[in-house]
Amino acid sequence: MPKEDYEPPEQRRVYTIMSLEEHANGKRSHWAELEITGRVKSLSMSLWSLTHLTTLHLNDNNLSRIPPDISRLQNLSFLDLSSNKLRSLPAEIGTMVALRELLLNHNLLRVLPFELGKLFQLHKLGLKGNPLPQDILGLYHEHDGTRKLLTFMLDNLAAVQPEQPPSRPWIALANPDRSQTTAVFTVMCYNVLCDKYATRQLYGYCPSWALSWEYRKKGIMQEILHCGADIISLQEVETEQFYNFFLPELKANGYNGIFSSKSRARTMMEHERKYVDGCAVFFKTSRFMLVKEHLVEFNQLAMANSEGSEAMLNRVMTKDNIGVAVLLEVKDINFLQNQGMPLVTGPEGRQTLLVANAHIHWDPEFSDVKLIQTMMFLSELKTFAEEAARSLCRVAGLQQQIDSSHIPLVLCADLNSLPDSGVVEYLSAGGVSENHKDLKELAYNKCLTNFSCNGKGAPGGFITHPFKLNSAYESDIMPYTNYTYDFKGMIDYIFFSKPHIGLLGLLGPLDPHWLDENSITGCPHPHIPSDHFSLLVELELLPSSTFLPAALPNGIHLPGRR
Repeated sequence: MPKEDYEPPEQRRVYTIMSLEEHANGKRSHWAELEITGRVKSLSMSLWSLTHLTTLHLNDNNLSRIPPDISRLQNLSFLDLSSNKLRSLPAEIGTMVALRELLLNHNLLRVLPFELGKLFQLHKLGLKGNPLPQDILGLYHEHDGTRKLLTFMLDNLAAVQPEQPPSRPWIALANPDRSQTTAVFTVMCYNVLCDKYATRQLYGYCPSWALSWEYRKKGIMQEILHCGADIISLQEVETEQFYNFFLPELKANGYNGIFSSKSRARTMMEHERKYVDGCAVFFKTSRFMLVKEHLVEFNQLAMANSEGSEAMLNRVMTKDNIGVAVLLEVKDINFLQNQGMPLVTGPEGRQTLLVANAHIHWDPEFSDVKLIQTMMFLSELKTFAEEAARSLCRVAGLQQQIDSSHIPLVLCADLNSLPDSGVVEYLSAGGVSENHKDLKELAYNKCLTNFSCNGKGAPGGFITHPFKLNSAYESDIMPYTNYTYDFKGMIDYIFFSKPHIGLLGLLGPLDPHWLDENSITGCPHPHIPSDHFSLLVELELLPSSTFLPAALPNGIHLPGRR
C-alpha cells in the first residue's frame, strides 16, 4: 500500500451512542476503531477476535504484557500502546504487516523483537521514554530513523531463516509417443527481477542483503542450472549482467544465447545503457543450432501502424517493451516418417523450432496496451516465420512455400496479464474482437487490422493470429507466478503450438503451506531470489511440422532483422 494511501486516524474522536429506537428498527453499527483506557491491567481474550479493527487505542493503562494473540488483528494500521508498563513485545507482532503507526512511548521496554523489522509499511514508530539500548536509540534518532531501525532489525532477524523450501513437485502428464515424437526437450521461463527494480520501497519485507544483486544472482543461477532446461527464456535481464554474468556462466555450462534490451537503450549514453533490462533466450548447443534471430520493438511498430490513432501514439508508442524470437534447428532429431502433414524435408529430416520471449507492459490501467503489444508480437512472429521459411527454401533451391502455422512455436512471456485477460484469451482462442473490453473503447480499430492474420480490412471484426496455442500452465495448477505483498497472481506463461508440440510434464508450485507457516508475505526472500517463480515444462516435437531442407548447408546462420 503506497504511503499516500494511508491517513492517520482522527486525533479528536467522536462517539455516538445508538438509541434503543434505532436498535429496535434494525440499525446496525459499524466501527473499525476501538479505545480501551482507564488503567486496565489485563485484556479480555475476546478482543483478539475483533479482526475487522483497523485502529486500536490501548494507551494510558497498566498493561505489563501483550499476548501473541494480538497478531490475529491483521487489519490494524494503527496501534497505540503508549503509557503502559510493557517490558517486552511478542515476536508475533512482526506478522501485522498492515501496521502504519505503532506507538510504544513511555513503557519499560529494554529490548525489541527483531521481528519488528518485518513491519515494512510502518511510517511512524514511537519509542521515546523507554530504557532501550543506546545502539537502538542511536539509529532511531537519526534522520529517517524509523526506516533505518526497521532495516537493521530485519537484516539481523534474517540471519536465522526458516529451512529451505521443499522441492517443487514435478507433474508428469504424458509419456512421449515413440511412434510420433521427433524430439523431447525442456523449456524454462523466468523473470529474474533486475537489480534496478529490486528496491526497499517495493520490497521492504526482504532483508537488504537478500535484496542485493550480488546475493540474488547466485540463487537465480542456481535455480537455472538446477532445472537444466534445454531452452531458457529470461525477462528483466540487465544488459551488463547478460554479458558479464548470464552469458559467461551459461556458456560454461553448454549454452549459447541472444539478448535485446528495451528500446530506451538506443537513446542513452553507454554508462546508462548497461542498466537497461531486456529479454534473453539461451539454448543448449548440444541440442540446438541458431538459424535466425529477430527483435520486436513495440513502440516502433506502434508508430509505423498508428493509422492516425491518437491512442496508438499516446498510449502504445510511449511504452518501450520488446520481444525476441529465435529460429532453432534441432540437432539430435530422431526423425520418423511423417504422418501426412506437409513437410519440407529430405533424407536428413532436420527440424526447426521457433522460440519467442516477451515482457509485456506492467500497468493494470493499460490493458489495451498489453493486448495490442501481444497482437503485434504474434503478427511479427508470423512474418518472421514466413521470411525464415522463404530464406531456407531459397538457399536450398526449393520452390515450395511453407505456411507459418506449420512451424512449431514455443512462446514464453511475462505477460503481466491474468488468465481471464484479453491477452490470454487472444493467445488461447486465436483472436479477439476488435471491440474487446480490454481495449477500453479507444480508437484503435483501423490500425489493429494491420496485426491480424486475416489481413487489413478483413471482415468479421476479429483480430486473429495463425498459431494454434495452448498454455502449458493453468491457474488451478499454478495459482501464482508473481508473489509479492500486494499482488499474487499468474502472469507468466509458456504457450506451445498444439498441432506440433505435446506437453509431457511441468514443474508444479511452491508448497503454499511452507509460505504460510513461515509467514512469508512476499518475494524476494532469502530463499527465493526473484518476485517471480520460474516455469519449467517438458515438451515433445511431433512430426506434423516443418523441417529444414536437407540440402541446407550445416551451420548456416540466416541474418535476422534487428
